[in-house]
Amino acid sequence: MATAAVDRVERASLVGTYAGLTARDLLAKAQELRPRLRAMEEEAERQGRLPQDLMEELDAAGFFRIVQPRNFGGLEFDVPTFYKVMMELARGSTDVGWVMALVSGQPMVLARFPEQAQFEAYGATGEFRASGSFAPPGKAVPVPGGYRVTAAWQNGSGCDISTHFMPLVMIEAKEGPQPAQILIDRKDFEIVDDWNVIGMRGTGSKRVIVNDLFVPEHRVMRCHGMMRGAEPLDLACKTNDNPMYSSALSPFLVSQTACVAVGTARAALDHYEEILRTKKSAYPPYREKCTDPVHQRNYGTAFRLVSTAEAALVQAGHEFMDYAREVRDGVEFDPMRALRLRSIAVHSVQLGWEAFQLIFHAGGTSTAAREGHPLTRILRNLNVLRTHAVLQLEDVAHAVGRTAFAEAN
Repeated sequence: MATAAVDRVERASLVGTYAGLTARDLLAKAQELRPRLRAMEEEAERQGRLPQDLMEELDAAGFFRIVQPRNFGGLEFDVPTFYKVMMELARGSTDVGWVMALVSGQPMVLARFPEQAQFEAYGATGEFRASGSFAPPGKAVPVPGGYRVTAAWQNGSGCDISTHFMPLVMIEAKEGPQPAQILIDRKDFEIVDDWNVIGMRGTGSKRVIVNDLFVPEHRVMRCHGMMRGAEPLDLACKTNDNPMYSSALSPFLVSQTACVAVGTARAALDHYEEILRTKKSAYPPYREKCTDPVHQRNYGTAFRLVSTAEAALVQAGHEFMDYAREVRDGVEFDPMRALRLRSIAVHSVQLGWEAFQLIFHAGGTSTAAREGHPLTRILRNLNVLRTHAVLQLEDVAHAVGRTAFAEAN
């Protein structure tokens, strides 16, 4: 393997491929893709994964490199940009938004791994797409130089299009199991198609299996348990001085999933607008629905809810960057700050859900509730998405209260 110094020079040159690409350019590209993403949703559901040609197009455009470090061939845009782009992709397709948010956000996690693991993952081209899973955690048995891992992880969203897998394991130790995330190459894991769900069908969130796989020590990142979102024990990134790579991860990991729900709610608003502009009322004088004061008020209410959710997430992204800079300057990224951003994320999902409920009800049985209408797919997708463990309002509320009054417990 090349020396670290030479390797960094080689990787820095990779940025040339995307040298002129700005955050605004990437967001505009996501907006341009919206019709294409909506047109492929049925095919993605049929395949049970995102089409390969679409993934190659998204890869070539730079979408997987939004928060990838520049010294490893990435764009290294900031977190608010990542949230905006993910919401826009989800506006085109919930499945695409979900896979892209989870997979393209993984460089934020990889940055906490040992330097050698990062060099190996990005390779000579900077191509890196990693899926992951926290449950059930795998079993890691210590052996000389690393660990032997056996596991069958569920819900590995995007595993079909990934170059790597970054799941949670429990390392056997005298003091009890110790949680960690590991880095596995695509050639070393098996995919089993057990993804049979009512919604999010195109995400390919399948089972990933390894059996007695050797994972070297440098491909292991020790972390806190699942209750804290697998937060690294050591937040510091040793390969990049951008503060966003050395801050708490859980607010980012929760918000990236929230972006998908909010982008999907915006898509529902688009479809409702189309209904209002193209359909007439069921009763005389049979005027266009968009002229009906009730529908106008419904549209305005849903618009307010979705717009507030979008604004809250983007602002949370800016706060994440502010907090990260403070951590770099020696200020602790305390639990309540992390929980503040997680609270904003889960409430944004709730706002999007409230908007969708209003839209679906107002859309009408003869249109929105008919099989094949985009709103029926969104109904299935949002219901499945909201079951995700990190998006539970009650759990985050309890965590906030427990943390705020820790001294009384």
